[in-house]
Amino acid sequence: MTSPARRTALRAALGTACTALLAGAGTADARHTDRGPEGRLRIATGESGNFYAAFGRLLAAQVTAAYPRLSCEVINSEASVANIRLRARRADVALALADIAGAAYGGSAPFGQRVPLRAIGRVYENYLQLAVRADTRIATVADLAGHTVSLGAPASGGAVLGDRLLRAAGLTPGADVRVRHLLLPEAVGAMRDGAIDALLVSGGLPLPALSGLDTRPGIRLLPLADLLAHLRADAGLLASGVEPVTVPAGAYRGTPEVTTIGVANLLLCRPDLPAPVAAALTHVLVRRATRLVPTTALGTQFLDARSLISTGVVPLHSGAVAAYRELHG
Repeated sequence: MTSPARRTALRAALGTACTALLAGAGTADARHTDRGPEGRLRIATGESGNFYAAFGRLLAAQVTAAYPRLSCEVINSEASVANIRLRARRADVALALADIAGAAYGGSAPFGQRVPLRAIGRVYENYLQLAVRADTRIATVADLAGHTVSLGAPASGGAVLGDRLLRAAGLTPGADVRVRHLLLPEAVGAMRDGAIDALLVSGGLPLPALSGLDTRPGIRLLPLADLLAHLRADAGLLASGVEPVTVPAGAYRGTPEVTTIGVANLLLCRPDLPAPVAAALTHVLVRRATRLVPTTALGTQFLDARSLISTGVVPLHSGAVAAYRELHG
């Protein structure tokens, strides 16, 4: 596990990155004297042990602290693909990977038609983490041929990206590689029992579920960034919000530094979300940025003025636009 001192240093660096944003928000905070919107806000996140759910719980707590008349409910789900079907989940806002959100907005696979979406902001970086048992000789994605891998819950963005990763490495899922779609707790148990050789998860660093495997049976993370060009060539929707990122050495016990793929994460909403609620969420993202970082995170958050509004093809909600203008001019 990462040492408390290291986590403190990284969180301090995050605080420095947010200084200008928070300083600018201070004046707006003083001007904000109304009690804000009221009602119920349902936030679709992800599996209970993943970064999505941890961030969602923090967001709900900070929204309620800032706007006591706005009651929040966190909804666990299979993540991005499931979350984008906001009305089906009866959710008001949801977290999703930027490439999956872009596909939904444009009506491309895995969605059969355009999904009306708006964004509140781009909130943090997801790290694709393809972990293999340390006692295997698997060194690259191509080496997964003949092995069994869990690509995550069927309705997750990680499952979509996992399928594409295998194909980018020249492997056919189901033929060259035995693919299972397990929820994270099930995948962790299967890895520990030797029922699978690898598991893919998308989230922050370090993920507690993977940390639980770093001593028994021990894990390694595979490099993924070399497949990024193939992914972009095969699916143009990946060109936005996807980039190489580095997992630092020691993120999990005994693991070396590795370069993987980072995917921006968006906080999405329905177009008909009331503007005051969208504005309230925006104010929370801006004013309470440092309070929205799970305690285990290694600086995966990047809530700053420039990145918050960089939501790719998904347009910002009008209430969010008004709030950003109020806060930053």
